[in-house]
Amino acid sequence: MAAVVEPAKCRVALLAGGTSGEREISLASGKGAGEALREAGFIVQELDPAKKDHLKTLIEEPFDVAFLCLHGKGGEDGVLQGFLETIGLPYTGPGVWSSATAMNKAQSKLFYQREGIPTAPYQYIKKGEGYSVQELALAMGGTCVVKPATEGSALGIYIVEGEEAIADAIERVFEIDELVVVEKYIQGTELTVAVLGNRDPFALPVIEIVPKADFYDFESKYAPGGSQHICPAPLDEEKTKQVMDAAVGAHKALQCSGVSRSDFILDENGIPWILETNTIPGMTATSLLPDAARAAGISFPELCTKLIEYAFEEGE
Repeated sequence: MAAVVEPAKCRVALLAGGTSGEREISLASGKGAGEALREAGFIVQELDPAKKDHLKTLIEEPFDVAFLCLHGKGGEDGVLQGFLETIGLPYTGPGVWSSATAMNKAQSKLFYQREGIPTAPYQYIKKGEGYSVQELALAMGGTCVVKPATEGSALGIYIVEGEEAIADAIERVFEIDELVVVEKYIQGTELTVAVLGNRDPFALPVIEIVPKADFYDFESKYAPGGSQHICPAPLDEEKTKQVMDAAVGAHKALQCSGVSRSDFILDENGIPWILETNTIPGMTATSLLPDAARAAGISFPELCTKLIEYAFEEGE
Protein backbone atom coordinates (compact mmCIF):
# COMPACT_ATOMS: atom_id res chain seq x y z
CA MET A 1 0.00 0.00 0.00
CA ALA A 2 1.27 3.47 -0.91
CA ALA A 3 2.39 5.83 1.84
CA VAL A 4 -0.20 8.30 3.14
CA VAL A 5 0.64 11.99 2.78
CA GLU A 6 -0.87 15.12 4.28
CA PRO A 7 -1.03 17.54 1.34
CA ALA A 8 -1.25 20.66 3.49
CA LYS A 9 2.12 19.79 5.06
CA CYS A 10 3.83 18.59 1.87
CA ARG A 11 6.08 20.97 -0.11
CA VAL A 12 6.23 19.90 -3.75
CA ALA A 13 8.89 21.01 -6.22
CA LEU A 14 7.07 20.76 -9.56
CA LEU A 15 9.75 20.31 -12.22
CA ALA A 16 8.79 21.25 -15.77
CA GLY A 17 10.46 22.79 -18.79
CA GLY A 18 14.00 21.50 -19.24
CA THR A 19 16.11 21.67 -22.38
CA SER A 20 14.76 18.87 -24.59
CA GLY A 21 12.79 19.20 -27.80
CA GLU A 22 9.69 18.57 -25.69
CA ARG A 23 10.13 21.64 -23.50
CA GLU A 24 6.82 23.28 -24.44
CA ILE A 25 4.89 20.05 -23.82
CA SER A 26 6.65 19.71 -20.46
CA LEU A 27 5.57 23.21 -19.47
CA ALA A 28 1.99 22.35 -20.46
CA SER A 29 2.18 19.16 -18.36
CA GLY A 30 3.51 21.19 -15.44
CA LYS A 31 0.63 23.64 -15.71
CA GLY A 32 -1.94 20.82 -15.65
CA ALA A 33 -0.29 18.95 -12.79
CA GLY A 34 0.23 22.16 -10.81
CA GLU A 35 -3.47 22.95 -10.90
CA ALA A 36 -4.35 19.40 -9.84
CA LEU A 37 -1.79 19.36 -7.01
CA ARG A 38 -3.04 22.67 -5.62
CA GLU A 39 -6.62 21.44 -5.85
CA ALA A 40 -5.51 18.44 -3.78
CA GLY A 41 -4.10 20.83 -1.17
CA PHE A 42 -0.33 20.55 -1.76
CA ILE A 43 2.11 23.44 -1.34
CA VAL A 44 3.56 23.72 -4.85
CA GLN A 45 6.49 25.64 -6.31
CA GLU A 46 7.26 25.42 -10.03
CA LEU A 47 10.94 25.05 -10.95
CA ASP A 48 12.59 24.77 -14.38
CA PRO A 49 15.76 22.60 -14.44
CA ALA A 50 16.95 24.61 -17.45
CA LYS A 51 17.62 27.49 -15.04
CA LYS A 52 20.63 27.13 -12.73
CA ASP A 53 19.11 29.31 -10.02
CA HIS A 54 16.09 26.98 -9.96
CA LEU A 55 18.41 24.01 -9.42
CA LYS A 56 20.03 25.96 -6.58
CA THR A 57 16.57 26.52 -5.08
CA LEU A 58 15.86 22.81 -5.39
CA ILE A 59 18.96 22.03 -3.35
CA GLU A 60 18.60 24.73 -0.72
CA GLU A 61 14.86 24.85 -0.03
CA PRO A 62 13.23 22.24 2.26
CA PHE A 63 11.08 20.42 -0.32
CA ASP A 64 9.52 17.09 0.60
CA VAL A 65 9.19 15.64 -2.91
CA ALA A 66 9.80 16.47 -6.57
CA PHE A 67 6.92 16.01 -8.99
CA LEU A 68 8.37 15.37 -12.44
CA CYS A 69 6.69 16.73 -15.56
CA LEU A 70 9.79 16.61 -17.74
CA HIS A 71 9.76 14.87 -21.11
CA GLY A 72 12.66 13.85 -23.33
CA LYS A 73 16.41 14.06 -22.82
CA GLY A 74 17.68 15.49 -19.55
CA GLY A 75 14.41 14.87 -17.75
CA GLU A 76 12.96 11.51 -18.65
CA ASP A 77 16.21 9.61 -19.26
CA GLY A 78 17.53 9.20 -15.72
CA VAL A 79 19.79 12.28 -15.69
CA LEU A 80 17.62 14.42 -13.41
CA GLN A 81 16.60 11.36 -11.40
CA GLY A 82 20.27 10.81 -10.56
CA PHE A 83 20.61 14.44 -9.47
CA LEU A 84 17.58 14.13 -7.18
CA GLU A 85 18.96 10.96 -5.63
CA THR A 86 22.27 12.74 -5.05
CA ILE A 87 20.55 15.51 -3.08
CA GLY A 88 18.29 13.00 -1.31
CA LEU A 89 14.94 14.26 -2.59
CA PRO A 90 12.17 11.70 -3.32
CA TYR A 91 10.62 12.05 -6.77
CA THR A 92 7.66 10.72 -8.72
CA GLY A 93 8.03 8.02 -11.33
CA PRO A 94 10.68 5.40 -12.11
CA GLY A 95 14.29 5.54 -10.99
CA VAL A 96 17.57 6.15 -12.80
CA TRP A 97 18.07 2.77 -14.47
CA SER A 98 14.42 2.32 -15.41
CA SER A 99 14.22 5.81 -16.88
CA ALA A 100 17.40 5.44 -18.91
CA THR A 101 16.46 2.00 -20.21
CA ALA A 102 12.88 2.90 -21.14
CA MET A 103 14.11 6.04 -22.93
CA ASN A 104 16.34 3.94 -25.18
CA LYS A 105 13.99 2.15 -27.57
CA ALA A 106 16.71 -0.30 -28.65
CA GLN A 107 17.69 -1.27 -25.10
CA SER A 108 14.12 -1.59 -23.82
CA LYS A 109 13.30 -4.10 -26.56
CA LEU A 110 15.83 -6.51 -25.05
CA PHE A 111 13.91 -6.52 -21.77
CA TYR A 112 10.52 -6.85 -23.48
CA GLN A 113 11.84 -9.88 -25.35
CA ARG A 114 13.20 -11.42 -22.15
CA GLU A 115 9.76 -11.00 -20.57
CA GLY A 116 8.06 -12.58 -23.61
CA ILE A 117 6.26 -9.39 -24.67
CA PRO A 118 5.98 -9.23 -28.48
CA THR A 119 7.97 -6.36 -30.01
CA ALA A 120 8.58 -5.66 -33.69
CA PRO A 121 11.77 -7.01 -35.33
CA TYR A 122 14.34 -4.23 -35.49
CA GLN A 123 17.89 -3.13 -36.12
CA TYR A 124 19.67 -0.10 -34.77
CA ILE A 125 22.32 2.07 -36.37
CA LYS A 126 24.87 4.33 -34.69
CA LYS A 127 25.77 7.62 -36.30
CA GLY A 128 29.06 7.38 -38.16
CA GLU A 129 28.84 3.62 -38.65
CA GLY A 130 28.09 2.07 -42.03
CA TYR A 131 24.81 0.34 -42.86
CA SER A 132 23.17 -1.33 -45.84
CA VAL A 133 19.82 0.15 -46.82
CA GLN A 134 19.20 -2.86 -49.05
CA GLU A 135 19.67 -5.27 -46.13
CA LEU A 136 17.44 -3.13 -43.88
CA ALA A 137 14.64 -3.07 -46.46
CA LEU A 138 14.91 -6.82 -46.94
CA ALA A 139 14.95 -7.56 -43.19
CA MET A 140 12.01 -5.26 -42.42
CA GLY A 141 9.85 -6.40 -45.32
CA GLY A 142 9.78 -3.18 -47.33
CA THR A 143 7.73 -0.85 -45.14
CA CYS A 144 9.42 0.09 -41.88
CA VAL A 145 9.44 2.63 -39.07
CA VAL A 146 12.53 4.80 -38.66
CA LYS A 147 12.81 6.62 -35.34
CA PRO A 148 15.30 8.09 -32.88
CA ALA A 149 16.26 5.71 -30.09
CA THR A 150 16.24 8.31 -27.33
CA GLU A 151 13.54 10.85 -28.12
CA GLY A 152 9.90 10.77 -27.07
CA SER A 153 6.55 12.26 -28.07
CA ALA A 154 6.81 10.77 -31.58
CA LEU A 155 9.55 13.27 -32.48
CA GLY A 156 11.32 12.31 -35.70
CA ILE A 157 9.31 9.18 -36.53
CA TYR A 158 8.91 8.16 -40.17
CA ILE A 159 6.92 5.34 -41.74
CA VAL A 160 8.61 4.71 -45.06
CA GLU A 161 8.80 2.23 -47.91
CA GLY A 162 11.64 1.63 -50.35
CA GLU A 163 15.39 1.98 -50.03
CA GLU A 164 15.60 5.64 -51.00
CA ALA A 165 12.91 6.66 -48.49
CA ILE A 166 14.51 4.56 -45.73
CA ALA A 167 17.93 6.12 -46.33
CA ASP A 168 16.46 9.63 -46.31
CA ALA A 169 14.55 8.97 -43.07
CA ILE A 170 17.66 7.60 -41.35
CA GLU A 171 19.67 10.71 -42.22
CA ARG A 172 16.85 12.94 -41.00
CA VAL A 173 16.71 11.12 -37.66
CA PHE A 174 20.50 11.39 -37.31
CA GLU A 175 19.97 15.15 -37.15
CA ILE A 176 18.32 14.76 -33.72
CA ASP A 177 19.80 11.53 -32.33
CA GLU A 178 23.02 9.54 -32.43
CA LEU A 179 21.18 6.21 -32.50
CA VAL A 180 18.45 5.24 -34.96
CA VAL A 181 16.03 2.33 -34.62
CA VAL A 182 14.65 0.78 -37.81
CA GLU A 183 11.82 -1.66 -37.15
CA LYS A 184 9.25 -3.62 -39.10
CA TYR A 185 6.02 -1.69 -39.61
CA ILE A 186 3.05 -3.39 -37.99
CA GLN A 187 -0.38 -2.19 -39.04
CA GLY A 188 -3.25 -2.30 -36.60
CA THR A 189 -5.10 -0.56 -33.80
CA GLU A 190 -3.11 1.81 -31.59
CA LEU A 191 -3.57 1.18 -27.87
CA THR A 192 -1.99 2.55 -24.73
CA VAL A 193 -2.10 1.31 -21.14
CA ALA A 194 -1.00 3.21 -18.04
CA VAL A 195 0.23 1.29 -15.00
CA LEU A 196 0.37 2.55 -11.41
CA GLY A 197 2.19 1.16 -8.40
CA ASN A 198 5.51 -0.04 -7.04
CA ARG A 199 5.61 -3.56 -5.65
CA ASP A 200 2.13 -4.57 -6.82
CA PRO A 201 1.47 -2.54 -9.99
CA PHE A 202 -1.92 -2.53 -11.71
CA ALA A 203 -3.12 -1.40 -15.11
CA LEU A 204 -5.63 1.36 -15.74
CA PRO A 205 -8.27 0.90 -18.47
CA VAL A 206 -6.97 0.38 -22.01
CA ILE A 207 -7.26 3.37 -24.34
CA GLU A 208 -7.67 3.09 -28.10
CA ILE A 209 -6.09 5.99 -29.96
CA VAL A 210 -7.66 7.09 -33.21
CA PRO A 211 -5.31 9.68 -34.73
CA LYS A 212 -6.40 12.01 -37.49
CA ALA A 213 -2.99 11.56 -39.11
CA ASP A 214 -1.66 8.27 -40.49
CA PHE A 215 -0.26 7.41 -37.08
CA TYR A 216 -0.02 8.87 -33.55
CA ASP A 217 2.54 11.56 -34.36
CA PHE A 218 3.54 14.69 -32.42
CA GLU A 219 0.58 16.76 -33.64
CA SER A 220 -1.87 13.93 -32.96
CA LYS A 221 -0.59 13.74 -29.40
CA TYR A 222 -0.77 17.39 -28.48
CA ALA A 223 -2.94 19.41 -30.88
CA PRO A 224 -6.55 19.83 -29.74
CA GLY A 225 -8.61 17.40 -31.79
CA GLY A 226 -5.46 15.70 -33.11
CA SER A 227 -6.72 12.31 -32.00
CA GLN A 228 -9.68 10.60 -30.38
CA HIS A 229 -9.23 8.60 -27.19
CA ILE A 230 -11.68 5.76 -26.67
CA CYS A 231 -11.59 4.58 -23.06
CA PRO A 232 -12.11 1.85 -22.28
CA ALA A 233 -11.05 0.49 -25.66
CA PRO A 234 -13.71 -1.64 -27.41
CA LEU A 235 -11.96 -4.97 -26.84
CA ASP A 236 -13.36 -8.22 -25.52
CA GLU A 237 -12.51 -9.24 -21.96
CA GLU A 238 -9.79 -11.71 -22.97
CA LYS A 239 -7.99 -9.25 -25.25
CA THR A 240 -8.30 -6.46 -22.69
CA LYS A 241 -6.65 -8.65 -20.07
CA GLN A 242 -3.90 -9.66 -22.49
CA VAL A 243 -2.98 -6.06 -23.27
CA MET A 244 -3.18 -4.97 -19.62
CA ASP A 245 -1.00 -7.92 -18.56
CA ALA A 246 1.56 -6.95 -21.22
CA ALA A 247 1.66 -3.38 -19.89
CA VAL A 248 2.18 -4.58 -16.32
CA GLY A 249 4.83 -6.98 -17.65
CA ALA A 250 6.66 -4.08 -19.32
CA HIS A 251 6.44 -2.03 -16.10
CA LYS A 252 8.05 -4.92 -14.22
CA ALA A 253 10.57 -5.77 -16.95
CA LEU A 254 11.93 -2.22 -16.82
CA GLN A 255 11.67 -2.18 -13.00
CA CYS A 256 9.44 0.88 -13.10
CA SER A 257 8.03 2.43 -9.95
CA GLY A 258 5.09 4.75 -9.49
CA VAL A 259 3.87 5.06 -13.04
CA SER A 260 4.49 4.02 -16.63
CA ARG A 261 2.49 4.03 -19.84
CA SER A 262 3.14 1.53 -22.61
CA ASP A 263 2.02 1.89 -26.22
CA PHE A 264 0.94 -1.04 -28.39
CA ILE A 265 -0.22 -1.95 -31.88
CA LEU A 266 -2.91 -4.65 -31.92
CA ASP A 267 -2.50 -6.41 -35.27
CA GLU A 268 -5.13 -8.17 -37.38
CA ASN A 269 -4.31 -11.48 -35.65
CA GLY A 270 -5.00 -10.01 -32.21
CA ILE A 271 -1.36 -9.83 -31.13
CA PRO A 272 -0.44 -6.73 -29.08
CA TRP A 273 3.03 -5.54 -30.14
CA ILE A 274 4.68 -3.18 -27.68
CA LEU A 275 6.17 0.00 -29.15
CA GLU A 276 7.64 1.75 -26.13
CA THR A 277 7.19 2.56 -22.45
CA ASN A 278 6.93 6.13 -21.19
CA THR A 279 8.17 6.74 -17.66
CA ILE A 280 6.84 10.32 -17.37
CA PRO A 281 3.50 10.29 -19.19
CA GLY A 282 2.05 13.64 -20.22
CA MET A 283 -0.16 15.65 -17.90
CA THR A 284 -1.69 18.05 -20.43
CA ALA A 285 -5.41 18.54 -21.06
CA THR A 286 -5.21 16.04 -23.95
CA SER A 287 -2.95 13.51 -22.20
CA LEU A 288 -3.68 9.81 -21.93
CA LEU A 289 -2.77 9.06 -18.30
CA PRO A 290 -5.37 11.45 -16.78
CA ASP A 291 -7.94 10.08 -19.25
CA ALA A 292 -7.29 6.49 -18.16
CA ALA A 293 -7.37 7.47 -14.48
CA ARG A 294 -10.73 9.20 -14.89
CA ALA A 295 -12.11 6.06 -16.54
CA ALA A 296 -10.99 4.14 -13.44
CA GLY A 297 -12.74 6.63 -11.14
CA ILE A 298 -9.54 8.46 -10.16
CA SER A 299 -9.69 12.25 -10.49
CA PHE A 300 -6.69 14.28 -11.65
CA PRO A 301 -5.92 15.57 -8.10
CA GLU A 302 -6.26 12.00 -6.75
CA LEU A 303 -3.90 10.73 -9.46
CA CYS A 304 -1.25 13.31 -8.58
CA THR A 305 -1.63 12.46 -4.90
CA LYS A 306 -1.13 8.75 -5.65
CA LEU A 307 2.07 9.48 -7.58
CA ILE A 308 3.47 11.36 -4.60
CA GLU A 309 2.43 8.56 -2.24
CA TYR A 310 4.24 6.04 -4.46
CA ALA A 311 7.34 8.28 -4.42
CA PHE A 312 7.44 8.24 -0.62
CA GLU A 313 6.77 4.50 -0.52
CA GLU A 314 9.66 3.84 -2.90
CA GLY A 315 11.98 5.85 -0.68
CA GLU A 316 11.14 3.86 2.47
